[in-house]
Amino acid sequence: MVLNPLTSWAIDEIDPRVAAIVANTIGIDTHNHIDVPIIAAEVPGPTIDLVGEMKRSGLSAICMTFAVDYQPLRNPGDAYERFKNGLASMDKQLAQNNLKRSLNMADIRAAHKKRQPAIIQAVEGGHFLEGKLERLGEAYNQGLRQLGLLHDNDAAVPLGDVYTKDPQFGGLTTFGADVLKECNKLGILVDLTHASDQTIDAALKLATHPVVISHTGLNTQLGSNPVMSKMMRPRLISKEQAKIVADAGGVIGVWTHLADSPLEYAQNIRAMVDVIGADHVCIGTDTKLTPSYRSPNSGNQQGGPPPGNNPGNQQGGPPGGNNGQNGPGGGQNRARVGERTNEAWQDQKVGFYYAVVDSLLKVGFSEAEIGKIGGGNFGRVFDASTAGHH
Repeated sequence: MVLNPLTSWAIDEIDPRVAAIVANTIGIDTHNHIDVPIIAAEVPGPTIDLVGEMKRSGLSAICMTFAVDYQPLRNPGDAYERFKNGLASMDKQLAQNNLKRSLNMADIRAAHKKRQPAIIQAVEGGHFLEGKLERLGEAYNQGLRQLGLLHDNDAAVPLGDVYTKDPQFGGLTTFGADVLKECNKLGILVDLTHASDQTIDAALKLATHPVVISHTGLNTQLGSNPVMSKMMRPRLISKEQAKIVADAGGVIGVWTHLADSPLEYAQNIRAMVDVIGADHVCIGTDTKLTPSYRSPNSGNQQGGPPPGNNPGNQQGGPPGGNNGQNGPGGGQNRARVGERTNEAWQDQKVGFYYAVVDSLLKVGFSEAEIGKIGGGNFGRVFDASTAGHH
């Protein structure tokens, strides 16, 4: 199995033990890009089968995220405009799929009981705030429940140092600190992915609720592609830093990048668990459950990573780059391996969470541990941030 981990996927039937664990646990992808248009003329984009893809995946819930900084933000107000358009697109896509956003863990549990998919609204990067704290309350009222403080590019009013850039703010900025405190007050879970170690340390000192780092991996798990591992290394977390986050009650999501098979992914999860324990690890794929949205008119101003680019899988291109695999209008074509959640690995024959549960069993995790890693741990910190809020 270790030599040829994909042999088990040749069968059409799902192992009954795997199916039972998938049914009984609340599987949550804590960082999934649902790619929608973020320019007004193209809202809401082609209808996406979000329910179908979620049911195929076996996941109970996803943190449905988008970002506004893939294209340069040249004018004041650009980020806010794109954010509003992205939310409007998602509003319409959810309505077309007969879904509502889950605002707390009670909503997620209720959806799971009815076997309905649950959606947590997230955004990657506080660019849309543009220094205006009151926008966070507006976003909260529209259903935002998870905020990634940082993304690849600095916001017009920066929130802190990004791990792929030279440090310039000494960690968290004053505005970043204000945003974090406001998230804690309102009931929005803070995601510290893309933050430098210094930014994380400053945030943990201020935070009154546990945080998530939704998508990363241990910097010892570099995969088999030297070019990719060199590029992805700044985006990975050290054992020391992972322990700091776990000791503060936080959870860390392991992404599917730098893993060429479900078994290798499970081994990357095992490596993280060996460092911080099974109570502090979750799943955050940084993939797309639904197809990329592309239009000749969009200038690629969309809410997910550029087409044909999977940030970090062995076959992918660099984050934020566009290697032209799909081109304008080509996003409905089959994505490259690793870009889509249900096509995370070559020759994958089963939905994402089924493949993951099967592999977690193979590397020795118990059903109880899988329940924690699959969604229980994230649920705990999400509940801690959102409980008592409406």
